[in-house]
Amino acid sequence: MKKYSVVGILVLAVMASAGCNRQKIDPVAYRADMEQWHTERLLRLKQKNSWLTLAGLYWLPEGTSTFGSDSSNTIVFPAGAPPFAGKLERRGDTVFLISTEVPMMVDSVITAGTNLRSDAAGKPSVVTLGSFAWHVIKRGNLMGIRLRDFESPMVHKLDSIPFYEINLRWRITADYKPFDTPEKQKVQTVVGVEAENIIPGVLSFSVDGKKMKLYPVAGEGEWSIVFGDLTNGDVTYPGGRFLDISVPDGNNKVVIDFNKAYNPPCAFTPYATCQLPHRSNMLPVKIEAGEKSVHLVQVH
Repeated sequence: MKKYSVVGILVLAVMASAGCNRQKIDPVAYRADMEQWHTERLLRLKQKNSWLTLAGLYWLPEGTSTFGSDSSNTIVFPAGAPPFAGKLERRGDTVFLISTEVPMMVDSVITAGTNLRSDAAGKPSVVTLGSFAWHVIKRGNLMGIRLRDFESPMVHKLDSIPFYEINLRWRITADYKPFDTPEKQKVQTVVGVEAENIIPGVLSFSVDGKKMKLYPVAGEGEWSIVFGDLTNGDVTYPGGRFLDISVPDGNNKVVIDFNKAYNPPCAFTPYATCQLPHRSNMLPVKIEAGEKSVHLVQVH
């Protein structure tokens, strides 16, 4: 990580363009906060249930499917899984584990067959088999298996995430205007199905004197933004980046800290189903802050 002088950071702070946050911020404390943020971000990605342990994504056809590592199966798991592990049956939005050829557990209980809750239910049923674990996901009309390998070598391959120089210029205070009624917004995902977000209002700010708008997604306790900019496909991930923000304060102000813009899961694995930025969240400027592209896996 590059080092910057306190004087240099102070200069960057006072060079903030129109619309940027003008609050007095201790640059030393801010840099320490950002370094901690980067450290924790990498640690989260190396945890057991991180995106780096994903080892497969399999869309289920209607009817019965066999699964295991043998190539004759309907669903072919990676090497290391049993050749013939069991059978699944999909009936619309419902998936059943109808038989097993080897011992496996569903939610920590050994079972030979049961109904499997998908992630649409909030907490999906988790099937474990040796170092592998998987659950059913629902995306639009698609039902699939998301497989993890807790011994995945990908966890060890990622030793850092490149990012732009920390710059207080990109810590911007935006004006928030709530909608009379939150709006529903449909967005595309990398797997070709639509997702629906609840948009509570609009954030307005400026970059280099140019007026910008972003539409946040309402969440519990914290909001998020999926945005694109002119660095995408060049320095940053082609599919845009994510950003977490606090809810508006009593004066309808929101701090957008682009230094904390981060790569979506699809930047690390081809087995995620990330949302893409809505056209209204494509910024016509270069946001030269936050995480850059990683070159860990070949994404689709």
